[in-house]
Amino acid sequence: MDYLDQLLLFIISLIANAFSAFSGGGAGLIQLPALIFLGLPFGIALATHKVASIALGIGATIRHLREKSLGFPLVITMLVSGVPGVILGASLILQVPERMAEIALGVLTMGLGLYSWFNPGLGQNHEPRHENRMGYFIGGSVLFGIGILNGSLTSGTGLFVTMWLVRWFGLDYKRAVAYTLVMVGTTWNGTGALTLGILGEIKWTWLPALLLGSLIGGYVGAHMAIKKGNKWIKRGFEVVTLLIGVKLIIG
Repeated sequence: MDYLDQLLLFIISLIANAFSAFSGGGAGLIQLPALIFLGLPFGIALATHKVASIALGIGATIRHLREKSLGFPLVITMLVSGVPGVILGASLILQVPERMAEIALGVLTMGLGLYSWFNPGLGQNHEPRHENRMGYFIGGSVLFGIGILNGSLTSGTGLFVTMWLVRWFGLDYKRAVAYTLVMVGTTWNGTGALTLGILGEIKWTWLPALLLGSLIGGYVGAHMAIKKGNKWIKRGFEVVTLLIGVKLIIG
């Protein structure tokens, strides 16, 4: 790639990951189709996007750790439950057609946005619940399922994590987004990138611009989320889920 192409990749990555870090997911809405449009086959584009998304998690982590808003039990639950699901999903995606799954995921993603839209108070207050053994078991089981989606169809699955943390564990949007970006952005996407890299192929020459854009975008988006608060994060979540849903459905 020449310098102009690298600059284009950087701008795409910066915008995609800033939106993702602000709303709690959705970088794949812009970044993954852009990689495919620029000439990468789906499998290589997905693996390359996964690697770049690790920088999103790192950038967001740097900002969110300053707020000290993460709790150890939920971090462990997301790690133990999500990583095996990601490995399973990443192992399957290179062997199965993805179109029907994309349509189904698009419908579900739009449903998330509409559900949030018609529940004005959702995620506006931090009201922890289900912080017991059974609560973590049920919550972790759903996170395992989302992990499978994350490993196989990358667009928007972080938004499912954000909504589940709000709905089941009673987190407000700001805390839920922090967990999603730190855990999904680093451990889940890192695991998916490693699995896809072993089983498939990564376009290494495209990564410098993507990684830099992801890192800066992740930090900027996380900073905006912390400063704007739950109301604006909720609106961002709803807009991104509806856009991703439409994109997945129409292809």
